[in-house]
Amino acid sequence: MTTFNAYTIENAPASSKALLEGTQATFGFVPNLQSYMADSPELLAGYSALWDLFAKSTLTPHEQQVVYLTSNFENNCHYCMAGHSTLAKMIKMDPAVIAALRDGAALPDAKLEALHRFTTIVVRERGFVPDTEVDAFLAAGYTRRNVFEVILGVATKVMSNYTNHVVHTPYDAFMKGNEWTKPQVAAEAGVSA
Repeated sequence: MTTFNAYTIENAPASSKALLEGTQATFGFVPNLQSYMADSPELLAGYSALWDLFAKSTLTPHEQQVVYLTSNFENNCHYCMAGHSTLAKMIKMDPAVIAALRDGAALPDAKLEALHRFTTIVVRERGFVPDTEVDAFLAAGYTRRNVFEVILGVATKVMSNYTNHVVHTPYDAFMKGNEWTKPQVAAEAGVSA
């Protein structure tokens, strides 16, 4: 198995140092994900830029977490699922919504469920979303702009989810208590999710 380096600000490639400093300023520490991404300053810069842009979208912080958690679930990313579960709790998302997202179940809020469903289809179908699904998303109160913002959120998570799959990113301490295994995978292994 190939081993990848997890960098600190001190030993990171020169082009990644400022990016890691920015990450530390945002989070108060350098998450394991970004410490691995630092091997490619371009990936780290791209991820940071998309993260910042998605945060500025017209989707609310709770809606942004729905997009992120749905993408993480569909891409089976243990690290990002734990991280975004923690972030969702920090912004006081409804625990029932968080639990449903972690279980891959329908959300108890109709509008958020429309976002969850649309995001699921975007990820599963790689963007080939039937017109009827776009229409249903718009009918639920979302906008054409939101359609594209979901794509932005999904693209952000592709970068992090795929990085985590390749490098087997370990959990960060702040995620404690939010560890995650996809329910189907957990059931097959005989463990609880």
